Amino acid sequence: MILANEILSVRNMERYLKKLIEEGENQKLDFKYCVSDSRKIARTLTAFANSDGGRLLIGVRDNGSIAGIRSDEEYYMVDTAVELFCRPEIIFTTRQHVTEGKTILEVEVQRGDKRPYQSKDENGKWIAYFRHNDQNLVANRVLLQVWRKKEKSDGVLVKFSKTESTLLDYLKTKGSISLSGFKKIARIPAYRAEAILANLIIFRVIKMIPSEKGFSYELNPEPSTQHPVAGI
Repeated sequence: MILANEILSVRNMERYLKKLIEEGENQKLDFKYCVSDSRKIARTLTAFANSDGGRLLIGVRDNGSIAGIRSDEEYYMVDTAVELFCRPEIIFTTRQHVTEGKTILEVEVQRGDKRPYQSKDENGKWIAYFRHNDQNLVANRVLLQVWRKKEKSDGVLVKFSKTESTLLDYLKTKGSISLSGFKKIARIPAYRAEAILANLIIFRVIKMIPSEKGFSYELNPEPSTQHPVAGI
């Protein structure tokens, strides 16, 4: 005998799932038709942990159509990804949804407090990813510094010098600059350029603009608002 409140619960969960899928893949939501490689799942999990957290729906195609999962294998693939291919450990929760007679596995990851989180690739290299819109991008050295500095309890001290002024004056006239461009105009080594960019990002003086082709940096017109790179 099926009780009324059980029917209501099932309907509520179906509405919840439908609403999620209708949003499409975005900053905090990713679809996976199936899980065939724990390493690939590890990238998404670390990207969520390094950014604003997110949900992974396994058994949903990229176009939002329901494929469903066939067994508990997907859960064990996710668990394997966390155990073997992510560091530090990522905490995740799962829920199963049944809709259209098919089962969907929802994996939720919260934003982590031990960034950077990294995943291990096929060559044994540990790489940090972050979520940008519906993509998982590789974090550059500037972003890695931002995370590490923000996780420190003693804060960050920024001292403005001629180098910082040169950068800001350039951005006021040219609009944006790359790391290599900054090194060139300031005549400083990469490690110092990276540290300066990271500090100015933390204080929201500048913002990072990521893409698959690389990173550029611009003045932040609204220092008090959320940074365009989620999780910074």
